[in-house]
Amino acid sequence: MSKETKAKRIVARILRVLYRYFTYFLFVAFVITCSVMLFVTLLERELGIELTGENISFAAKITFWNVLFISLLIMVVETVRRRYMFERPLKQIAKAAEQMMLGDFSVRIPRVSGITTDESFNEMIASINKMAEELEGVETLRSDFIANVSHEMKTPLAVMQNYGKLLQESDLTDEKRLEYAAAVSESCRRLSDMMTNILKLNRLENQQIYPKNEKFDLSEQLCECFLQYESVWESRNIEIETEIEDGVSVTGDSELLYLVWSNLFSNAFKFTDDGGKVALTLRADEKYATVSVRDTGCGMSAEVGAHVFEKFYQGDSSRATQGNGLGLALVKRVVDIVGGEISVESAVGEGSLFTVKIRRFANGILEKAR
Repeated sequence: MSKETKAKRIVARILRVLYRYFTYFLFVAFVITCSVMLFVTLLERELGIELTGENISFAAKITFWNVLFISLLIMVVETVRRRYMFERPLKQIAKAAEQMMLGDFSVRIPRVSGITTDESFNEMIASINKMAEELEGVETLRSDFIANVSHEMKTPLAVMQNYGKLLQESDLTDEKRLEYAAAVSESCRRLSDMMTNILKLNRLENQQIYPKNEKFDLSEQLCECFLQYESVWESRNIEIETEIEDGVSVTGDSELLYLVWSNLFSNAFKFTDDGGKVALTLRADEKYATVSVRDTGCGMSAEVGAHVFEKFYQGDSSRATQGNGLGLALVKRVVDIVGGEISVESAVGEGSLFTVKIRRFANGILEKAR
């Protein structure tokens, strides 16, 4: 800050102090003058005392100095009161807002305490602290999202680059050329799937996809989706067990829920070893339809289970090349949108059980099973 700016601020502050004092002086002078005139008038009328010019002059001087002193005292008291009740918390709020503007969302404003504390400041401070906490969480998620996307893109891009160079060699056999081309194609597929899931998740999180409420046959949808993986379980000799109630109808967005079942089935087969078992169950009562997907795969620990619905989280790094850690995040978001519940039970080496519970009615109207 330049000397000229500092000098201007000092002058402005002095002028504000003088203006404040002059305002208090006029107010006190008016009140005291009116009070003294009333008192003197009553004194003359009731006691019959006649005041001389000398007495009035002396009293006026004393009154003037009293007004000066009382005005000064009021100004000092008011200045101290304003400083501790208003200026100090306002400065703390302004400082915190400036830090947040610069990107520091870890700032927190301490509560104002004291007998004369205005509780409205503490309400404002609590709101600002809550906002800073939310912004800090959003910033952390944004940073993690960028880091995870960069990491996920790095591997397939590196594969494509390496195999692209190998494909340029003139002495490659047709077998090798097809192998390298297949690797490039697979990496492209992974990138495409990841971008598709990111776009879907972004639209879901920003509520750009609005769920439709239409009645459809959940039993039929589960069967159709499950049969999409028939070639997978046959080629890997995976045992299938199904227990699906017939004619279970629900009201909701069939396309969004199809995304849920597709991701759950895909994960079940991905983490189940050859010769394992995948079970699908659908049960319903008058209010809820409950879908369970169980596998006998590698399972996961309680720590992994606590984070399994987070974006880009992959508990089993050995199978990371088969996905991008967005499937279950999509599942969780869709289930939340349709007003359902999802839970997971798992143990290492014993497999996992995903359970989705959704309402069978919309707008308070119960849907009856066909």
